[in-house]
Amino acid sequence: MYFSLPTEYREASVDELKDRIRLARERVGDRLTILTHHYQRVEVVEFGDHLGDSYGLSKVAASRKDVETIIFCGVHFMAEAADILAAAHQKVYLPNPLAGCPMADMADMVDVLQAWDYLKQFGGEKKIMPISYMNTTASLKAFTGKHGGLICTSSNAPAAFKYGLERKDKVFFFPDENLGYNTGIKFGLKPEQMVIWDFAREGGGLSEEQIDRATIILWKGHCHVHITFTAEHVRLTREQYPDVRIVVHPECPPNVVAAADANGSTSFIVDYCRTAPPGSTIAIGTEINLVSRMAMQYPDKKIFELSGLTCPVCANMYRTTLNDLAYCLENFTDLEPIMVPEPTKSDALVALEKMLEIT
Repeated sequence: MYFSLPTEYREASVDELKDRIRLARERVGDRLTILTHHYQRVEVVEFGDHLGDSYGLSKVAASRKDVETIIFCGVHFMAEAADILAAAHQKVYLPNPLAGCPMADMADMVDVLQAWDYLKQFGGEKKIMPISYMNTTASLKAFTGKHGGLICTSSNAPAAFKYGLERKDKVFFFPDENLGYNTGIKFGLKPEQMVIWDFAREGGGLSEEQIDRATIILWKGHCHVHITFTAEHVRLTREQYPDVRIVVHPECPPNVVAAADANGSTSFIVDYCRTAPPGSTIAIGTEINLVSRMAMQYPDKKIFELSGLTCPVCANMYRTTLNDLAYCLENFTDLEPIMVPEPTKSDALVALEKMLEIT
């Protein structure tokens, strides 16, 4: 996909862009709402009507039937989910159409369908429930709904596992192996009850015995931001700051999550910083834009990024700029909205509605 902003938006100053955004909002009024994810740039977050993680913003998208237009400052799968949950009279726009998600791309539908076909000999849909992370394409969400599963986020993954294992013998979890494994541990499973399906190998690289005894089958995928954190980062941070509290996202590797003081979704991390006593020292293992915003928002606390390298940037979240937002707000009636076609939309809606119901 090719996308380029007109010159007037690329060359506009920050102050001019902010003025244009405010004026565009005033013209449209309450018929439009802006959703912003926690990983967005600070200057973009400033203009959001709703700020949250993918789960919180999904709830907003499902509930705001009073608006006609939803501008989603996030990545493509989030805008797709908003369109799936939106009413027929609503349109969803992504300010930067190139904002994707490498993790979502790790679960290609050709590979997923091949894996599901192979697992039919182990009970298939009768014994295995697919559970897909929000960070997946609409097609995988539709596959999940069509086969009796549901969507989850890092906020409600334990509840999703509970839902699945109360109804089936096994869960096939897509696409983040670390979130799936860490959720399994939180849920009370043992490491030997979880196996990783490597889509690049025949039979997922697993023996029949491994699949038979597994409770959770984890798709081989990861978040390139969160795997940058290591247990060594935790050790060195504790060495340098003996009183530090370390909170990380559950997409981090299991040994990082095990060594941290707490782990949870982006909203959990925000609340962790908010409720910490003044004077607290907090190291955070997640995307740098969120960490920087927490440090700015709570100057009475020492808040910093865990690795000390200031490198965990989600380049796709970072794509959305004030330039993009100004252009989208002033021209959305002439732009292509994010539209999920049928029957993908209806099948995915089943899985998303189950997600909202369990919590």
